[in-house]
Amino acid sequence: MTLHPADQPSGDSAETGAPSSRSPALTVEGLGKRVRLPTTELTILEGIGFEIATGDSVAIIGASGSGKSTLLALMAGLDTPSDGRVLLDGAPLSTLDEDGRAKVRGEKVGFVFQSFQLLPSLTALENVMLPLELRGDADVEGPAREILRKVGLGERLDHYPRQLSGGEQQRVALARAFVTRPALLFADEPTGNLDTRTGQAIIELLFGLNADAGTTLVLVTHDEHLASRCHRVLRLDSGRLVSA
Repeated sequence: MTLHPADQPSGDSAETGAPSSRSPALTVEGLGKRVRLPTTELTILEGIGFEIATGDSVAIIGASGSGKSTLLALMAGLDTPSDGRVLLDGAPLSTLDEDGRAKVRGEKVGFVFQSFQLLPSLTALENVMLPLELRGDADVEGPAREILRKVGLGERLDHYPRQLSGGEQQRVALARAFVTRPALLFADEPTGNLDTRTGQAIIELLFGLNADAGTTLVLVTHDEHLASRCHRVLRLDSGRLVSA
């Protein structure tokens, strides 16, 4: 694989903190999220703001319950904020309806989840072909076969998720996320369900694929070691951004 992000020039100057000259892939402005409970209102996120430059890798870190996964859902347009807005590659997600947000996600975004989220009734090849089919690509099998070969599963194309180990399932999930060559990849605790050795192999594969594709990576984790592989670390504490 090519150099992992720690070996590549950062989008921000480590000495001066000067902002990157690259255009932002993601802009978060005054973001807040509240939910109504029977007798009160719960604030999950409040006053979150930052930019992520195109091609950067950014880790969002914090303890369980700090709001990491909620922030990811808002950034990806899977949920809508109570306050503020998110611009994904210039598209203001909060002004779009669900169909509009889904269109942006389909064109620009890839996902990797802790629980893999593979469809159990589809083979590894069919799981990876699916986003290409949904996008309407003419050739879906060729790119799916190629990226499964790249993640080391060229001999497992016809296996169903139940026939694969956890590490193999996450490799399929990585292949599915990268096969569309997304502008932005969101990864939510991608090694959380894996043992240490398997998780480390998945980390290396994730950063290798990301470097090859030049994708902007947003990684949600509680793992400080994993976060240290990224260009920048954003830390959440009780729904607030405490370092960036």
